[in-house]
Amino acid sequence: MGFACGEFEIESVLPAAKMFQASVLDADQLFPKIMSQAIKSAELLQGDGGAGSIRKVKLVEGDSYMKHKVDALDKETFVYNYTIFEGDTLTDKFEKIVYETKWESTPAGGSIFKSSVKFYTLPGFDVPGESLLNKSKEKVTAMVKAVEAYLQAN
Repeated sequence: MGFACGEFEIESVLPAAKMFQASVLDADQLFPKIMSQAIKSAELLQGDGGAGSIRKVKLVEGDSYMKHKVDALDKETFVYNYTIFEGDTLTDKFEKIVYETKWESTPAGGSIFKSSVKFYTLPGFDVPGESLLNKSKEKVTAMVKAVEAYLQAN
């Protein structure tokens, strides 16, 4: 098994607390509404949403889905870490995909979303290249900007 990792940051004009609330705590209800081109539904299968909880996200494409386990959730420091462990997102090449995320405040009143992602490959598959990391960043950037636009409009 091999792995590839990457880190990226995305700026927002909105405060960290507001972005964390919407993109993490309210995500099950908000994402299918504001990202309907990609997400059909999201539901908590096990737990209370905190560490150890299991969430299933159904994607728009066919019957595709992903399940992830919450590794850490800290509402005070705006940390949310999770592991995708099942579903079409793994494309039969990955054992798991691990995200470690944090919202940080900026002096101007906005925020910065900091994320690291690690792709763990199954035996027999090559470690993913830069294009996969870039694709991951594009998807996360689209999510952050969709949440920001929704909050600004509402």
